[in-house]
Amino acid sequence: MEGLKVSDANVIVYVHPSKSNKVYDAVLREMSSLLFQFNENFDGVILAYDFNILDKNAKILNGIHPYFGVRLKAKLLLFSPQPDMLLEGKVVKLSRESIHVIVLGFSSASITDEDIRGEFIYKIKHGKEVFSSKSHKRHVIKVGTMIRFLVKSFDEEILHISGSLTPAHTGNIPWLDKHLEEVSLSDSSKKRKEVEEESILHGNGTVSGETLSINNDHRIKKAKRKRNKEES
Repeated sequence: MEGLKVSDANVIVYVHPSKSNKVYDAVLREMSSLLFQFNENFDGVILAYDFNILDKNAKILNGIHPYFGVRLKAKLLLFSPQPDMLLEGKVVKLSRESIHVIVLGFSSASITDEDIRGEFIYKIKHGKEVFSSKSHKRHVIKVGTMIRFLVKSFDEEILHISGSLTPAHTGNIPWLDKHLEEVSLSDSSKKRKEVEEESILHGNGTVSGETLSINNDHRIKKAKRKRNKEES
């Protein structure tokens, strides 16, 4: 899954002198207080950490007496979802209008009906609400399903993700892992057939002395041919 990264950081933890005989415990408590919150300094949500105290001689800090600073070398596991990243989560609620997901056990995500591709149809099957694929009957999303979805946006304050199931490589993870290659080959075959049919329809593939390219500029070239006809 995307959105996870490991970061090395130099950190200073402020400790009260009353904790000077238990510095490690005090540092541990302060570091633990940062977990599962978005931290702007690290540009992500801290999920886990490991650290080493660099200097056993702590320094009393000017201006914030009587605290002293303990320097650490920390390794942080960060969750930092960005738009267009692929995330994975468990469906916890589903209705005709939306799918609700939990990611990594703490961050909520929602996918509204406008971001669920037309392939999926809402229905009630055996008394349970599901989204079922019209193209592949076994591709089903229901409560408890692990899904892969695209990130649209991430609210750092409430740790909420807006997601999308528009791309073909999103949906039920077990089904995708087993069939995605087959779907890709099937889609490629359909596109190739469409291209061949268009080539036959347009004769030998030559328009006004230009060779017709079968690529993303195809529609532009067709438009040029139409204009050329009008001009002639």
